[in-house]
Amino acid sequence: MTRPYSSGPVQLDDCALHGAGSHAQAGVVPELFVVEGESAALAVTRVRDATTQAVIAMQGKPLNAVRATEKKLAAHPLFTALTDSLGTGRGDAFDLTKLRYARVLLLMDPDADGIHCGVLMLMFFYRWMRPLLDGGHVEIVRPPWGEVVPADGTPPRHACSEAELQALSDAVRARGPATARRFRGLAAIEPQLLLAACVAPATRRTDRISTAEAAAMIEMFGSLDDAT
Repeated sequence: MTRPYSSGPVQLDDCALHGAGSHAQAGVVPELFVVEGESAALAVTRVRDATTQAVIAMQGKPLNAVRATEKKLAAHPLFTALTDSLGTGRGDAFDLTKLRYARVLLLMDPDADGIHCGVLMLMFFYRWMRPLLDGGHVEIVRPPWGEVVPADGTPPRHACSEAELQALSDAVRARGPATARRFRGLAAIEPQLLLAACVAPATRRTDRISTAEAAAMIEMFGSLDDAT
């Protein structure tokens, strides 16, 4: 189980090109990865492009920001650090023109805890930084859940969910022997695969989250009555 959120400091591993308006420059697309835990942050930092990709780690499940007061939010290390990192302020003070990154990428483990952490982050953006969702700046990365390795030496095939892994395993084994295995978190994924599947913009799998999609996902975990 993911532990409750730590009160310790939250560190931003920034990229070289960032800042308000930097993503308006041709060819510059700075982005911020929000990852689940320090070990995942270290793994992502090792393979990211330090020029345009920044990383910040949560330390357990953050609070439900839908119903949080500004005072409670200000005392929360992750949301304070995230607000400072994005540069926009939050709530009534939010200013999209000060956004320091073109994209915010939520990269969590593909398990129940990871899904819940991702929704808790969407609660924060929905309640306190909704223009990020309105503008299409928030994406969820779909990391591999596991892989199927054919015995004939052909490259492994990867899946992003248990159902997808089972279906892929059945399909590959219909053609010959194969071994299926599940990854134990992002830090357990080989660096080359982590880069290709989760970090590199040209090859990773992501879903851009609209405001309506965020609201629908949040509704699965609780009411939005205090957020509208």
